[in-house]
Amino acid sequence: MSKLWIGITGLLVWAGTVVAATNLAAPVASMASTSARTNDPVEAEFQKLMETDDNAHAEVDGWIRENEAFAAKGGGTSRDEMRQRIRQRLSPIGKAYLDFLERHPRHVKARVAYASFLSDFEGEEAAEAQLEKALEVETNDPAIYNNLANIYGHIGSVKKAFEYYARAIQLNPLEPVYYQNLGTTVYLFRKDAQEFYDVTEPEVFAKAFVLYSNAMRLDPDNFPLATDVAESYYGFPPLRVEEALRAWTNALNIAHNEVEREGVYVHLARVKLLAGRFDEARAQLKAVSDPTYAELKARLERNADLRQKELETNAPAKPK
Repeated sequence: MSKLWIGITGLLVWAGTVVAATNLAAPVASMASTSARTNDPVEAEFQKLMETDDNAHAEVDGWIRENEAFAAKGGGTSRDEMRQRIRQRLSPIGKAYLDFLERHPRHVKARVAYASFLSDFEGEEAAEAQLEKALEVETNDPAIYNNLANIYGHIGSVKKAFEYYARAIQLNPLEPVYYQNLGTTVYLFRKDAQEFYDVTEPEVFAKAFVLYSNAMRLDPDNFPLATDVAESYYGFPPLRVEEALRAWTNALNIAHNEVEREGVYVHLARVKLLAGRFDEARAQLKAVSDPTYAELKARLERNADLRQKELETNAPAKPK
C-alpha cells in the first residue's frame, strides 16, 4: 500500500465510520521510507502481511460496491450489518499486525501500516500512539511526521501540525504531498496560521499558494491537487477573478476525462457568475451535459438570471 492512511478509510466511508471535514481533499498519508533487503525473512513476512491486508481491503471494497448496486435497486444489506461484516473480515488483519509488532517492535513500516489500520477501528488517538512509537525508532522519516501532522490537524494541536509538516518538507523537499498537506492546513486554519507565522490573513493566503505552487511544480499533472488550488480562491474575499480562472483553466488542461472536464466547466461558470459576467457563465454552462452536474447546472443558471435581474433592477436610472 503506497498511501496507507487512505486505504481502510476509503473502504469504510459507506459503512458510516468516516466523516469528511471539508470540501478540500483530506491530507494524504505517505509510507515510511525505512529500507529493507528483499531477502530479509522479516521483511518477507512483512510484505506477506501487507499483501494479506491489500487482499482483504480489495474484497471489502467489492462488497461495498456490490451492496451499493443492490441498494440502488431497493435491496442490499443494512449499514450496521455491513459494518459488522467488514469488521469481522478485517479484525484478523489487526491481530496479525499486533503479533508481528510484538516480535519486531522496531519495524517502522509495520508501525505506520498498523497506525493507518487503527485510525478507523479505534480512532486517531490509537493511530497517533503507534506513529509516536515509530518516531522513537526513526526520528528522520518524513512520512511519520506527515502522518502525525494529519492527526494533529484533526484532533490535536494545529500549530504542531504546522511544525510537523514543515519537518517532513525539510527531510524530503521533493515530495509534493507534504507541501499540499501544509498548504491545505494553512488554508483551513487561517486564524491559527496567522498566530503561528505572525502574519496577516492576506499573507496566510499568499503562504498557502506558495505551498500549493511548490506541490504543483513537483506534480504538475495532479488533477485533484489542481482543483484544490483552484477551489481555495473561493475562501478569500474579494474573489481574485482572473487568478481563479487561470487556476481552473490549468485544472481543465490536465483533466483525465469528460466528467472531470465538465466539472471544471461548472466551476468556470461559477467564477464568471460571481464576477457578474452572466452571459459568459451561461455560455460556459452550455458545455455541461453530464447528468452528474444537472442539478448544479440548473442552480447556477437560476442564480445567473436572479443576480442579473437584481443588478438591472437596482441600477441607477440613465440620464435622459
